[in-house]
Amino acid sequence: MATQGNSPLGSQKGLGELWVRLKFLLLAIMVYRLGTHIPVPGIDPEQVANLLSQNQGTMLGMFNMFSGGAFERMSILALGIMPYISASIIMQMMTAVTPTLEALKKEGEAGRRKISQYTRYLTVCLALVQAFVMVRGLAGQGMAYAEYSALSFYVIAVVSLVTGAVFMMWLGEQVTERGIGNGISMLIFAGIVAGLPAAVGSAFESARQGDIHLLMLLAIAFAAVAVVWFVVRMERGQRRITIQYARKQVGRSGQVATQTSHLPLKINMAGVIPVIFASSILLFPTSIAQWMGSSSEGKGGELLQDFAAMIGPGQPLNFVLFGVLIILFCFVYTAMMYNPKEVADNLKKGGAYIPGIRPGEQSAKYIDNVLTRLTVVGSLYIAAVALLPQFLTASANIPVYVGGTSLLIVVVVVMDFMSQVQSHLMTHQYDSVMKKANLQSYGRTR
Repeated sequence: MATQGNSPLGSQKGLGELWVRLKFLLLAIMVYRLGTHIPVPGIDPEQVANLLSQNQGTMLGMFNMFSGGAFERMSILALGIMPYISASIIMQMMTAVTPTLEALKKEGEAGRRKISQYTRYLTVCLALVQAFVMVRGLAGQGMAYAEYSALSFYVIAVVSLVTGAVFMMWLGEQVTERGIGNGISMLIFAGIVAGLPAAVGSAFESARQGDIHLLMLLAIAFAAVAVVWFVVRMERGQRRITIQYARKQVGRSGQVATQTSHLPLKINMAGVIPVIFASSILLFPTSIAQWMGSSSEGKGGELLQDFAAMIGPGQPLNFVLFGVLIILFCFVYTAMMYNPKEVADNLKKGGAYIPGIRPGEQSAKYIDNVLTRLTVVGSLYIAAVALLPQFLTASANIPVYVGGTSLLIVVVVVMDFMSQVQSHLMTHQYDSVMKKANLQSYGRTR
């Protein structure tokens, strides 16, 4: 049995789970990209693409970016993962303020499954509203093949879009469970990366035609590399709190040994989730306002269109709302994912303490204060990176082909993906060492 653990076949079997997860992730991304080319029946995709080209730099462009280009092709996946993200935000907020949902959350796995079920139902409701508004807006602008008053056209188009949104929700959950990384983040990452070649090609074409100077293009590329370096440094930054364990007597000599460890706290505990949440919060109402305004006549339609334009990318109100939402979600998500009181209780139960801080409530307050200061720095950094390209474009008229939100999502998701792959590799190496040590047979021999 020991020779099998030392053989190359044993190490290949150890890596089998990682390869299965990687292949499932790749297959899921391929299915997703294939689905973005399946059109919605009854809507002319060429007219939708022309509409999008005329509204570059608006919320429609950001909506198309998050859908991975599915909206530009008017695919059945045009709604993307946004209805599910919006439903998740609403459910997390309701869980924090509703005693019934909070009690469900504390029930463990059964409660989480129930909350996930409610989230799916809410996703379907939001997708129905958004799909109907989108279809009505497009049909009102003459982009439908059939008469937009026909009931069959509405039923087919809305059902197709809602089905696509539900499929994206299911696919994201499957990637989280059977693949590597967070399923929602990986699907958004795949959609953004699919549009990067077109953005790079557009930049070179602008330089070739003389619309932008070559030195300016090089400066933009250098700035992008600098931002990526800054994001990597900030994401890897940690604040290590020194932890000491209770002293224990070693041997008969009476010597006392003190074990010291560290409690690592990241600068950005929330990751890229606040940016995705803030973007979805802005996209959902503005997309509805834009579609309803474009299909409505009179003063009401003009007011809706003006509202959508006021909070569009590059507008002062967009800067304020986007920045405030990012900072708010950083604090909310960090508070939901990391409980200082629970960490302090675990340290106390394990016989550990923070030097100079009393165990229990005082330790929880100390960890909470450190975490709050870190979250302030992390939220400001995320907001700055997300808003920097918009600020450069609006203030200095510098063309930026990749948005700060896109760049931040890509870098953070890649880092999370690599860390999870390394975690799987380390786990399999540990299993290999345990097999080589042959501890199980050693215990039986004894």
